[in-house]
Amino acid sequence: MKGFRNFFWVGALFVAMTAAGVNAQSALPPASGQPAQNTIVISATTAAPNQAEPAAEAVPQAAPTLFTVLGLPVTNSMVCTWIVAALILVIVRLTTWRMKEIPTGGQNVMETLIEGWEGLMGNILEPRVARWVFPFATTFFIFIVMSNLVDLIPGVGSIGFGTPNPNSSLPFAIDHVDRPFFRPPTTDANLTVVMAGIFLVMSLYWAVRYNGVWGLVKHIFGVKMEANKWVYPLFFLLFLFIGAMELLSVTFARPVALAMRLYGNIFAGESILDMVFHSKSMIEAIGLSIFVYFYETFVCVVQAFVFAMLVVAFVGTLCTHSDEEYGH
Repeated sequence: MKGFRNFFWVGALFVAMTAAGVNAQSALPPASGQPAQNTIVISATTAAPNQAEPAAEAVPQAAPTLFTVLGLPVTNSMVCTWIVAALILVIVRLTTWRMKEIPTGGQNVMETLIEGWEGLMGNILEPRVARWVFPFATTFFIFIVMSNLVDLIPGVGSIGFGTPNPNSSLPFAIDHVDRPFFRPPTTDANLTVVMAGIFLVMSLYWAVRYNGVWGLVKHIFGVKMEANKWVYPLFFLLFLFIGAMELLSVTFARPVALAMRLYGNIFAGESILDMVFHSKSMIEAIGLSIFVYFYETFVCVVQAFVFAMLVVAFVGTLCTHSDEEYGH
């Protein structure tokens, strides 16, 4: 029971920090050529034949602002982030409200997920470090999986504010929605950058807690091989350079890789789905969408697993005594 409660509160803290971080993004200027009056519409392929129109950006990189609260912009990706966070808290609370000795239903699924991740991390990290990282990485996995799968929900990205197409015979139809109500959270780089920033802070905290300040410096810059006193200065300079590269990797390359890998894969998937749904042939759109849905489901789960496992692996490289210090 205590472990489930810790997991719940860590999850609540994480999603609160994430939502607060996404709130920090600046307001987006209105797109050029955007109509002054918008209506709620559903996207459809209704372009008139033989009519040349400028190509519009299928999925904008910047999440559009839906409304403002006290002068702060609220984007469609932020709305989805809050919904996913609330849904996770409700599911975790309901499945752990009354614990049974023989788990069934949601409790069984939750215990299987947690025990699986606990066993996986136990094979990579030392027991003490695994206890620190386990709630953090598991929460990352659950949050990212659910955020990624939002991309596959019908209506996400296709229902929102826009201007009806006058050339269409269908009511409430346009070529592209200007401001969708919902957007998958992980297709917004603001969110993935915030998650990578949280990982950077926590990984450095765990590294200092495990090694100590001076121990961490020796872990990164220390000479990790036996050397006599004559060649030691040469090896010292070599490992000083290697340590500088390692420090750059820990503080910059790893967080950037985490943020951009997740953002790029999910954003690309949403763009592919948008192109498929805007196919001119209905048969082509249905056939391709079935294949793309299966493929994107696989990608959504794998990318969440990769993100969480990279977090575990990166922390493991900082919290280990496998590299012993050698004397002169």
